[in-house]
Amino acid sequence: MKRILVYSHDTFGLGNIRRMLTIAQHLAESDPDVSVLIVSGSPMLHAFRIPPRVDYVKLPCLSRTLKGSYSVKFLDMPFEDTIRLRANLLVSALLDFAPDVVVVDKKPFGVSNELAPALELLQRRGSKTKLVLLLRDILDSPEATRAVWQKNRYFDAIEEFYDQVLVVGSRDLFDITKEYVFPPAAADKVRFCGYLRRQRSAVTREEQRARLGVGSEHLVLVTPGGGEDGARLIAAHIEAWPGVAARTNAKSLVVCGPEMAQTQREALHAAAARMPGLSVRDFSDDMIGLMDAADVVVSMSGYNTVCELLTLKKRSILVPRVKPVQEQLVRAQRLAQLGLARMLHPDALTPVTLADTLEQELDRANVHQRGLYQIDMDGLARIGAAVADLFDAPQTVEQPAAARWALSS
Repeated sequence: MKRILVYSHDTFGLGNIRRMLTIAQHLAESDPDVSVLIVSGSPMLHAFRIPPRVDYVKLPCLSRTLKGSYSVKFLDMPFEDTIRLRANLLVSALLDFAPDVVVVDKKPFGVSNELAPALELLQRRGSKTKLVLLLRDILDSPEATRAVWQKNRYFDAIEEFYDQVLVVGSRDLFDITKEYVFPPAAADKVRFCGYLRRQRSAVTREEQRARLGVGSEHLVLVTPGGGEDGARLIAAHIEAWPGVAARTNAKSLVVCGPEMAQTQREALHAAAARMPGLSVRDFSDDMIGLMDAADVVVSMSGYNTVCELLTLKKRSILVPRVKPVQEQLVRAQRLAQLGLARMLHPDALTPVTLADTLEQELDRANVHQRGLYQIDMDGLARIGAAVADLFDAPQTVEQPAAARWALSS
C-alpha cells in the first residue's frame, strides 16, 4: 500500500477541511493501493462522511480571531502547550504512519511552526517521504502575503523541504508566483492545477425545485458557507426580501450554516417567519444540489463556494469576507473583472443595495457569459497525477546539519 498523509491545520469555517477531504477522497479513489491519513484540527471533521481507505487523527482545536491571531478553542490549556501537544501528535503520526507523500495545506510550517519538528525529523532520518505544499488560488492581498511569507521564511521552507507546490487555481486569474514574488528556486516548484470541479448532486435540478415547492418562479439561494460570520449578510437579505418579492417572480431559500451561533440563527428564523416566499434552514448536506436548483446564489466568496458556483456555471452575487485576510475580496474582485460573478463589497452591503443588485441579476438569470466555460476545473485530476509522479521519484531534499526551526507563539 502507498500512504499519503494530509495535514490541514483548519481553524476557521469549513472550507479547508472540505477541500482536503475532497482531495483525499480523489487520491484514494484514483488508486486502489493508496491509503490516506488526514491530520486536522477541524472541529467539524467528525461530521463529514469519511471515504473508504481514508482515516483521520484529530488535533486539539484552535480558534482564529478577526485580527488573525490564534487561541485555544476548547481545552483549558495555554496556547504554547497546545501547540506543543499538536506538534508531538504530528511527529507521532508521521513516524508511525510512515507516509510516502505528505500533502500540507497552506502553511509550510503549520500553525506557529507546529509542523517544523516533524519536517526536520524526517530529514535527519533520511526519509524518502515526498513533501507537497498545497495552496489555494489566493491567500491574502499580495502586500500582506509577501510580508508574512518573508517574516516566517516560508520561501526558505519551500526550497529546503518541499518537492512540489501545487496551486488549485488558474495562473490567468491570479499568478501567485508573480503576485507574491516567489524567488526563482521556489517558483520552479510551482504547478498550477486548475480549480476543483465539484461532484454534482445525485438529485436533479428539477427534483430539487419540486422538493422546494418552486415552479416557474426564480429561486434565490443565500448561503454564508459555515455561517460563523454570516449573520449580517442573511439579515440584510431578509430585510430586503419583501420588496424584492413584490417586484419579481421569485422565491428564496436561506441556509445559515452549521457554525452560526444559536442566538443568531433563532433571531434570523424569527425575522423570516412571516416573509412571503422565503424559508430558512440551519444546514444542508447537499449545498451543491441547492445551488443547482437556484437561479441566483448570494454568498461569500470562499474557495469551495466559488468552485461549486463555477462547476455549475451559476450566476452569483459575492459578498466577500474582508477580515482578517483579504483572500475572498481579491478572489471576488478578479472574478467580477472577468465577468464571472457580481461583487458587492460588505462595506456597501445594505438591504437597499442588495435588493437592487439581486433584482438586476434576476433579470439576467438565464444569461451565461462565455467566460464561465473557459475556467480550468481539472484540479483534482492534476493533483492526483502530480502525487502519483512522486511515489517513485528519487529523493532530492538535502539533510540539514541541525534543527533550526523552533515552535513560535
